[in-house]
Amino acid sequence: MNIKKKKIGFVGVGRMGANMARRLKDKGYKVFAVYDSYAPLAQKLAKELKCDAPAKLADVTEHCDVVFTVVTDDRSMRTVFLTGADNLLKNAKNTIFINCATVSPAIHREITAAGKEAQADVIEACMASSISHAREGKLYLMIGGSKKTYDKVKKLLKDMSIKRRYIGPAGKAAEVKALVNMVMNINTAGLAEGLGLAKALDLDLNMITEVFSQTGANSRVLETDAEDMIERDHECWFSAAHAAKDSGIAASLARETQLSLPLNTATKRQYDRMKREGLGELDKSGVAELTFPGRHANPIKKKSSPVRKSSPTKSKSPVRKATSPKTKTTTKKKAV
Repeated sequence: MNIKKKKIGFVGVGRMGANMARRLKDKGYKVFAVYDSYAPLAQKLAKELKCDAPAKLADVTEHCDVVFTVVTDDRSMRTVFLTGADNLLKNAKNTIFINCATVSPAIHREITAAGKEAQADVIEACMASSISHAREGKLYLMIGGSKKTYDKVKKLLKDMSIKRRYIGPAGKAAEVKALVNMVMNINTAGLAEGLGLAKALDLDLNMITEVFSQTGANSRVLETDAEDMIERDHECWFSAAHAAKDSGIAASLARETQLSLPLNTATKRQYDRMKREGLGELDKSGVAELTFPGRHANPIKKKSSPVRKSSPTKSKSPVRKATSPKTKTTTKKKAV
């Protein structure tokens, strides 16, 4: 199978999906069609990439050999694959679907089974990377589903990622992704509490971030989120609403296995609170708004959600190196 001769489609072209499409176009792949529930977004990207922006999901399947989906949640997955007269499984024989969204393992298994009935192949390629990684071909991918199907598209996935790990059958990569985001969210909420308490104690926060970086308090989240928490810069790279959703997926898995996860429960409660109070479209670093003294009584002026922005190649503001808190020299790449 010469994958470079195959027509590629994308369903869901927000910041991640659009940058994945750009990357493949740069690498010489035939990006043939892009689709989004918000049609102007797909139309603008199609003009940029000189490809089609079909009005119907079934048209994406009809004209493409490989279709990536990068949608929001379980409901969106059911909508694009299973709902109504127009969906991706119409005439899907021999199509390969690569589903990249962070959704429940159950929906991945459901879509895989439905794909099999439609004589289509379905795998999951869960991403633990950021917008800039998508554009640069540096995604980290966790693969689930048929190993045989994965082997067919391995070259394609290699050209958009820095590393790949085959996890196992359908749903297994989604389980691992749920664990990744659960731990990331817990670390983010913990950092917000640590910095919030330091502020309440009138400690110098630049000093605190340096000390954290040299001790057991260090984490990847310290590098990506500490400065944003201190400066109240919560431009959205990974929203609080998505953090709540992903912590909820982990909570569902815990219930299925009859396991108690009190830290995940407390973290989800914080992100759910952000959603209730209208802060769900802030970056997950915005959880610090609930922990720093005086902030909740003086809320920041929320920026409009950047989900529909058409310039996803923009880099977020640099982050201070923890060993030299006053020097901004490294580029932040938040995970999702």
